[in-house]
Amino acid sequence: MAETLTFKTSMQFAYGEPRELAPRVVRLVANNPSPFTFKGTNTYLIGTENLALIDPGPDDAAHLDAILRTIGKRRLTHIVITHTHRDHTDGLAALVAATGARTAGFGRRAAMRGTKRTSPSGSEFVDKDFIPDIPLVDGQRLEGNGWALDAVHTPGHAPDHLCFALAGTHILFSGDHVMGWNTSVVAPPEGNMGAYIRSLELMGQRSDATYFPGHGGQVEDPQRLVKAFLLHRRMREHAILECIRDGKNTARAIVPIVYKGIDPKLLNAATLSVLAHVEHLMERGLVHCETPLSSDRALSAS
Repeated sequence: MAETLTFKTSMQFAYGEPRELAPRVVRLVANNPSPFTFKGTNTYLIGTENLALIDPGPDDAAHLDAILRTIGKRRLTHIVITHTHRDHTDGLAALVAATGARTAGFGRRAAMRGTKRTSPSGSEFVDKDFIPDIPLVDGQRLEGNGWALDAVHTPGHAPDHLCFALAGTHILFSGDHVMGWNTSVVAPPEGNMGAYIRSLELMGQRSDATYFPGHGGQVEDPQRLVKAFLLHRRMREHAILECIRDGKNTARAIVPIVYKGIDPKLLNAATLSVLAHVEHLMERGLVHCETPLSSDRALSAS
């Protein structure tokens, strides 16, 4: 069966310029494009006078200036974090200092700190604790003057990942869990494929009409995309299992087979993705491996 993912790579934006996407929702795109961030990290401002902001993005003076210009004389009361990868949070300290806003998010102690060695991009993983002023759990509502956000815990890409449903609409801020321009990177130790798939299944049960993701343009008909991503992951996992059965018994040997013609810049991410799938196969008892798992550790099928 061939994979049939179709990505949306068009996006209307200009760096530093706010774009209204829906009533009470404005997007700013940070100028940090890369193979992992697409055009850059999306920052969203929500509300009319007393605002919430989702994901401050990188530590970039131009992006901070754009945020503050867009806020203008209004008040930023809350800074909401979808997850603590650095392309979403490095600008947090400067924004808090400039506005005095309270922080909100899942929160986490970085027991397994991401490193440049283990990160797909060399820089995106969390490397410090995040203790929000307002810790949020699945189903909890964060309210401000004229807006409310309902937290949806979606671990997988990161253990602390939250999506946010905008109350009174069918809009979901989907962070890096579901994006239209590409599939989400799921890379150990931060990423967990079993959790990611379960979170996708949860998203498929919801009735959201539009996703506003952490990177790339908005996603219409999101349930269809979620189903396509689930099929993609199941097919990828089947291909990996077939490789192991055929004697390609390390992640390093599997990568060039399931990621034919891969850009060398993405090789580390692809290897970590294969390892994430192997972990999920091991969780289901379909593959065995001596721990700790690594790219050269021999794998065997049950």
